[in-house]
Order: sequence, then C-alpha cells, then structure tokens
Amino acid sequence: MSTPARRPRPSPIADDGDELRFCSTCAFSDACLSQGYDKSSLAELHVLVEHVGPFHEGMHLFREGDEFNAIAAVRAGTVKTYVLDAEGREQVLGFHLPGEVIGLDAIHASRYPCNAVALDTVMLCRFSFPKMALLATRMPGLQAQLFRLLSQDIGKAALLSGDFSADERMAAFLVALSRRFERRGFSATRLHLTMSRTDMANYLRLAPETVSRVLRRFQSEGLVGVDRRELEILDPARLAGLAKAVLRD
Repeated sequence: MSTPARRPRPSPIADDGDELRFCSTCAFSDACLSQGYDKSSLAELHVLVEHVGPFHEGMHLFREGDEFNAIAAVRAGTVKTYVLDAEGREQVLGFHLPGEVIGLDAIHASRYPCNAVALDTVMLCRFSFPKMALLATRMPGLQAQLFRLLSQDIGKAALLSGDFSADERMAAFLVALSRRFERRGFSATRLHLTMSRTDMANYLRLAPETVSRVLRRFQSEGLVGVDRRELEILDPARLAGLAKAVLRD
C-alpha cells in the first residue's frame, strides 16, 4: 500500500487585519497601540505602507550599494541577507521571518550594505523611511520600537561570534528560530526550514556536512524530528539547555 503524499505546509503569512486591527505580524503594531493609535487613526502611517511582491525564490529584494529610502517588514516567506567577499564567496548574515524588518542597517550610509534574496515566495510591507522617521518624532513609542529593532539586529550579528561547539550553535539557531516564530503567533515546535543546509552552515560558520551530522545526532537523541526541511522540536527543554551558553538565558 503506497503512503499518501504529504501536503506541503503553507508558508506563514500575516492576515491583513481590518479597519481597526493591524496585520497579525505587524512589526510596529505594539508601539502604535501603546501610544493610543489604532489602525483607523493612523491615516498618516497607512499612506506610507505599500504591499509589494510576490518575490519568488532566488529573486533579489535589493543588492549591496542600492540606494536606501525604505525599510520593509516581511509579510510572508523568508528573506536571506548576505554579502560577498573579495573572492566572490558568500557570507550569510541572517534569515528574516514574517513580521521582521529588513533594511535598518542601511540607515547610516543611506545605501544597503548587503544583499537580500527571497528563499521562497516573499511578500513585503514597505515603509518610506524618511516619512516614518518624521512620524516617529511625534510617536515616542514608534521611535523606541525602531531602536529596539536596531539593537536586535546588532544582537543577532554577535550571537554566534563566540567559541561555541557545533552542537551549541545548532541548538541556539533552532531555539532562536522557534522563539521568533512563536512571537508572531506561529508554532514554536513545528518549523519549516526554508533555508538550505548550506545556508545554515554558512550562517553558523560550520561545514555543511557538520550541520547534517549534528541534525542526525539530535534526531537520534530524541531532541528533534527531521523530514527534509520539516523539523519538529521534540524536547524543547533539553534543546534550550544546550543553547544556553550561546543565547545567555
């Protein structure tokens, strides 16, 4: 008897809310609501928001050196950011999930310092940064949220710079990914890994075969279940314990 084909899991996507509610993954809704601004009272902000996409797998959202005039919140899909060294070798900087913002690192130089590419079908909410910065001067909560997002970007960049083992790096990557999905209302234990093993290895500064070996060991030890790009965290407490040295919590 043949096994029924598995249906592909849909990529997480924000709903569009309604006249009063923000999109479910909106990166700025908490800041706006904390200042007493609901969706209907934010006509100024709505003018700034542009839904763009779809960007299909392999399409670039921007390239290093492009002029910066907007930040974008990922509405659906996953975005990889990376740079190329002098020899043309790729260095992965990060992966951006629904509700997360890309482009903040371009503010200082007014040009994007890296490349951003879609790993699957990506939709964006794009915000005019000059107008958002002006609005932030009148909304302290929005300004504080921008600062928080900037500090998160800095923290992510430093996350894996220490002298950690391959097991610790992989555990930290999975735990951090789980928490990021959970904050946006998605499953914390069932993850669809849109990034390839090679991309994961590049980001973690490991060899691709090391990533595959660590995942197989995690699976044999009952920490995770892996089926191609579908990963289920089976023992969150043990995995978090292994990631503790990296995540420092």
